[in-house]
Amino acid sequence: MSLIESALEKVRRNAGLPAAPADASARAAASGSPSTPEAEPKHVAIDWTAVRAAGYLPAEDQSRRFADHYRQIKRPLIEKALAANSPADMRLILISSAIPGDGKTFTAVNLALSMARERDISLLLVDADVPRAQASRVFGLSSAPGLMDALANESLDAESLIVRTDVRGLDILPAGRSVENATELLASTRMAQIAARMAQRNPRRLVLLDSSPLLASSEARALVRIPGQIVLVVRAGQTPRQAVLDALGHVDPKKLQGLVLNQAPVRRGDGYYYGHSNYGSAEQSSGVEPR
Repeated sequence: MSLIESALEKVRRNAGLPAAPADASARAAASGSPSTPEAEPKHVAIDWTAVRAAGYLPAEDQSRRFADHYRQIKRPLIEKALAANSPADMRLILISSAIPGDGKTFTAVNLALSMARERDISLLLVDADVPRAQASRVFGLSSAPGLMDALANESLDAESLIVRTDVRGLDILPAGRSVENATELLASTRMAQIAARMAQRNPRRLVLLDSSPLLASSEARALVRIPGQIVLVVRAGQTPRQAVLDALGHVDPKKLQGLVLNQAPVRRGDGYYYGHSNYGSAEQSSGVEPR
């Protein structure tokens, strides 16, 4: 204690005043306010071995080819999202399919990773496939609070539930807890507000929503009105043509940016080469049929 502090303490004692707290923690205790450290941001280190084993990454010997495909798929989406005078909802991109098994979560995960490699944007992957929450599970976040918690509790800020990853530029908002009225919550004004805030918070942020299949759940049909861009994943040779047409009937043609043809044959050398044994993306040869 310095000479000045000693003199002040002597004055307090003579005046019958309580002693001054020694530090910030003591001051908080004296005032009855607990001193709590600022919460650390949520963070997850992605287990790439587990992600690949679960079938959400291509085999290592196919990684470069897949990276090229996703560069072609992402480029028009990014250009429209970041174009001058482009509305904020163009930075909201929904990935869906007609029916389960078409590979839309595989597409969402790999497209998110490809977009996160861009130097000038950050990518927020939102697990909006509430019935299955595959993206949350594959990244080890199935028990983490997320989108549905923020929808059910209006005092909860969705931004506070975002999980940062060890991939530069990639954040994840998990699906959160399962609720019975998921469709009504996703169709609510609050969902539109949350989505708008996520897009407006950072003009360089793109928000990728992994939705459930359009013909398999009412949740997906509640979401399609929100984003400015929609991409539909179709499994080559498997998804019935009528299912694709029915799914397209739920999508605003102005929002539809194209179809990603999954497991399509890709010409290599003198023959054809098929994509990943479980999933794959090709676009004609590149998998996307732009509009």
